[in-house]
Amino acid sequence: MNNDASPSPEDTAAEHGFRFVIGWPANAAEDAAAIRAFWRREGALTDDASMDQRLTQVVMHARTKAGEVAGVCTAIPMTLPRLGQPMYYWRTFIGARWRSSPLVMSLLKRSCVLLEDHARAHDFPCIGVLLELENDRFRERGRMATWFSPRFVYIGRSDRGLDLRALYFKGARLKPPPKG
Repeated sequence: MNNDASPSPEDTAAEHGFRFVIGWPANAAEDAAAIRAFWRREGALTDDASMDQRLTQVVMHARTKAGEVAGVCTAIPMTLPRLGQPMYYWRTFIGARWRSSPLVMSLLKRSCVLLEDHARAHDFPCIGVLLELENDRFRERGRMATWFSPRFVYIGRSDRGLDLRALYFKGARLKPPPKG
């Protein structure tokens, strides 16, 4: 199975030579080892238990031309009480050397397509992707209520006071409220 994600025409020119490797729904052993080393080197995660848990959530990672991991994105199904709908809570960590590159947006766009395709093929276990914007640069530059590429909309503030954005998958329908 080829785990390389094909570049989409709209972001090919701005990718700075990154290769995108799909880790959803499971990473290859060599990819998991490289991601662990990346997290340790960058200080993102340092204990094995946290890394084991997060590795099960990896959607995709990016490698440089030299094969070095430059960024990793993860997703976990969750239902925020205020939304009452299952969403993929999306996170990313970009290595310090690549934070001023367009890598985060390339990972976001590609992984959202992958998650939407997965959801559609499995009767929409989640109806979209949820972002909680921790990065100051995102909050300052992304002040529009609706983003168009990818198509996230502002839905309020999290319990931590951070902007929340949601992308709803095409064709997804709201789930009925739980009985009880």
